[in-house]
Amino acid sequence: MIEDAKALGINISRAAEEGITKAISAEKTRRWQEENREAIESSNDYVKRNGLPLAKYRPF
Repeated sequence: MIEDAKALGINISRAAEEGITKAISAEKTRRWQEENREAIESSNDYVKRNGLPLAKYRPF
């Protein structure tokens, strides 16, 4: 795999850094969603029961 990356001119260090950055972002997002799961579910339930607040003012 590394040989292929070198043959294709891929900067391995940069690619690794980008991969780590994406993994960090994904994990932070997952944790935030888990920490806020109850509030998100509550908000979604409200919208299911009552519709979007101010929906009548939406132009679409």
